[in-house]
Order: sequence, then C-alpha cells, then structure tokens
Amino acid sequence: MLSYPSTIPLSSRTLNRLADLIRAHRNQHRSRWRRLDPGLQALLALAHLRNGDTYTRLAAGFAVGVATAWRYVQEAIVLLAAVAENLATAMGRIRRLAYAILDGTLIPIDRVADQRPYYSGKHKRHGMNVQVIADAAGRLVWASPALPGSTHDLTAARVHGIIDALTSAEVMTYADKGYQGAWGSVRTPFKRRRHWPKLSRRQKTVNRAHARIRARGERAIATLKTWKMLTKLRCCPLRATAIVQAILVLHHVEANRYA
Repeated sequence: MLSYPSTIPLSSRTLNRLADLIRAHRNQHRSRWRRLDPGLQALLALAHLRNGDTYTRLAAGFAVGVATAWRYVQEAIVLLAAVAENLATAMGRIRRLAYAILDGTLIPIDRVADQRPYYSGKHKRHGMNVQVIADAAGRLVWASPALPGSTHDLTAARVHGIIDALTSAEVMTYADKGYQGAWGSVRTPFKRRRHWPKLSRRQKTVNRAHARIRARGERAIATLKTWKMLTKLRCCPLRATAIVQAILVLHHVEANRYA
C-alpha cells in the first residue's frame, strides 16, 4: 500500500483542545494503555472530520485497525458534542449582535430503510435539516440539532425554539421566504400572493435590500460545509446531531472569536 504526507487546514490550538478533552476522559476513567496517545487520536479524528478521510485510510496511516479508528473517532465526537453550547447558552452572544441571520441547510445522507422522513422535496435528495444562525458579517454563531430532511425550515426553527428565543431577546433576524409566518422579530421578504400577483416598486426595493443582507448567511453555511465530513454522512442519521455539534465546537476553537 502506498502512502503520502498530507495536511489538515487547522491550527495546533484546535488539536490541543481536542487532545486535552481526550486526555481528561482517559484520566477520569483510568483508561489502560491505548494504541495511540491523546494527541494522535485527536489528529486522527480531525483528519476524519475536516478532510473526510475514510476509516480504512486512517487505519492504514496511523497503523491501527479499522475498528480502532472508528472507535477513536466516535469517542472524540461524543466528547466534543458534550461541551457544545445549547441555544440558551448561545443566546448570551446572539443578543449582543446588531442583527442575526437565520437559514437552513440540508446535510446529505445515504439512503436508509425508512426513507420518507429523510427525503427533502426542496432539494430532491435525502438528508438532515440543520438550522444555522449567523452574525452580520456572515460568521457562524450556532447550529441546531439535526432533524429529518422532510422537516420544513419554519417547523424546524419552531421545534428548536429559535423563533421564540430570538423574539424574547428582541434580536432583529433576517430569513428567507421559507420562514413566512414566523412573526416575532423575524423579518422575511415580501411574497407574491394570489390576489396581489405583482409586487410594488417599494416592495421590490425592500426585497433587494433584504437579499443583500441575507446572502451573508450563506457564508456561515459554507463555513460549516468546509468540514468534509458533512459533504455526505455515511452513518446512522441519528448521529448527525453529535457530528454537527462537535464540528461547531471545533469551529469556535479555530476561529477563537468568542473566547
């Protein structure tokens, strides 16, 4: 088997953060000798999450078994997801924003036995619905737990309590037409209706200004998708939430904006 050196576009700060979590977990459980030390296990997990390397490639590169590589990655994801912020905690930062941008994205998955709940009619594929909150500059602030892809964006936002939380905090929020009817502090563009087939000039001007602001939220989704693990999940859909939360923790450590 051939091998070659590769890189991960992350800083040592992120590696050390994950290694510290793994080291504390081993000390707490008085874990016996492991094939890889905490630093190498953290590197293995980051290679999987960021670069999307398969377990077979990781096992060959780190000289461990495929089952060991899988177990090390899953352990790292669980440890990271355990320290992820929930919405109530994240609202401490969100309420200080000039305004927020709310948008939803679909994380593709492999087909499963019960396909219907995971099929998104909007995207014409199977996946998991994740709600994303960005700041005025388009930086990723928070991502919600994953719901089946057939869930509408407005329904998902209500299930997670995002609409109520933003309204209670009086945070002006910009969203697309999929959130029509959210009310509260959520602002959506004007939409043509049956009795008003044309929008007025003022409404079109408002929609253009709204689109320029909301487009910045796509940067947050693009930031989330730079983690190649989310290109397509090839695992149980129930693990999607832990993976998204783990990646969110690593992103905040790497960005170091809210330290």
